[in-house]
Amino acid sequence: MAPRIQIIGIGDDGADGLTAYARSLIDDAEVLAGPAELLERVPFGPSERVAIGNDLDSIRDAVASLAGRRAVMLAEGDPLFYGIARFLSDSVGKHCFDVVPHVSSMQLAFARIKESWDDAYLTNLATQPLDRVVETIRTAEHVGLFTTEAITPSVVAESLLDRRIDYFNAYVCENLGSPDERVTQGDLETIRKMQFAPLNVMILVRHRGAADRPREWEGRRLFGNPDEYFLQSRPKRGLLTPTEVRCLALAEMDLAPRSIVWDVGAGSGSLAIEASGLAHQGQVYAIEMDAEDYGLMLENAKIFQCPSLVPVHGSAPAAWEDLPDPDAIFVGGLGRAVTDLSVAACGRLKRGGRIVINVASIDSLASVRNAVRNEGIEVDVRMINIARGVDSLGALRLESMNPSFLIAGRKR
Repeated sequence: MAPRIQIIGIGDDGADGLTAYARSLIDDAEVLAGPAELLERVPFGPSERVAIGNDLDSIRDAVASLAGRRAVMLAEGDPLFYGIARFLSDSVGKHCFDVVPHVSSMQLAFARIKESWDDAYLTNLATQPLDRVVETIRTAEHVGLFTTEAITPSVVAESLLDRRIDYFNAYVCENLGSPDERVTQGDLETIRKMQFAPLNVMILVRHRGAADRPREWEGRRLFGNPDEYFLQSRPKRGLLTPTEVRCLALAEMDLAPRSIVWDVGAGSGSLAIEASGLAHQGQVYAIEMDAEDYGLMLENAKIFQCPSLVPVHGSAPAAWEDLPDPDAIFVGGLGRAVTDLSVAACGRLKRGGRIVINVASIDSLASVRNAVRNEGIEVDVRMINIARGVDSLGALRLESMNPSFLIAGRKR
């Protein structure tokens, strides 16, 4: 059986930090591979050495050239924690290598500030969009971030403060394990004004008992917000998807955090905005052709802070030609247009995806139901007949809303 490549993690302390087992693997190897700066930290072992670049193609090619030999590949810290072993596991398979980890810089950072990291949200800003990371930070207790030269701790602090997320203490740990190691502690306002070495880990620790959102957000919900929370154009008031219909539609859309969603005929954006809260790591494309409603959607998106919402000003189906195929679609409208749009949307829906169509008349219900069934959609129909309580001369009166229909189904 061919020997596996041994991927050994190494820290800033170089060979001094290696275990006896890791040293024995290096001594027994025929060839030692890794980034040039790591090879320089290991003065013992085989004379044959292969310097590997930082790009993924170089790493993959190096693994192929080392196959069948007693080889050791050096990596920073823990190779499975945002390291090359994760990439190799997916690209060449776990059967090709073993891993001997070193303490990662993230572990060192939490150790330096004496905070537990077993419940922490950990991520790398080189691979994750800052907007999504900030939204996840909002509800976290502890956060560990690998920053980048472009997205520095100062940039992170500014982005958090822009969202009024000011309830964290921040620690920036620079050059961990090296002689010029430094740990800076401060509030986000202080960190925003500072500059740091490129090699750093940023840790955020939530203030004890701090709320998840600013005081002015009290009463707002992830979905099902009252209709009056959304700006609407007065002459067309009433066309907004009502709270109760929105709740049922979102439930039928079966959204996951990374879902790709289309809201066709989004109006002032109430459903798309709430969908973006559920699919906060995905993308919600809100398509609206009316300029006034599109402008209101932009204003509502600012109020509700929706990083995953992508407003699209245009007329469907042309407006969705360049959009990615969706996992879920919501269509609202009147007359023949809603039937044609629903059929066209079904053609773009991913297999297994959900479509929900909201109509207000029996004629539209029958037309849309028959049309989407012909497109291979297994449909259910719901009639929503809601009465809201209102005070009238000191007594409770129930005021009926117009009936509404939902046609919901999954693409076979």
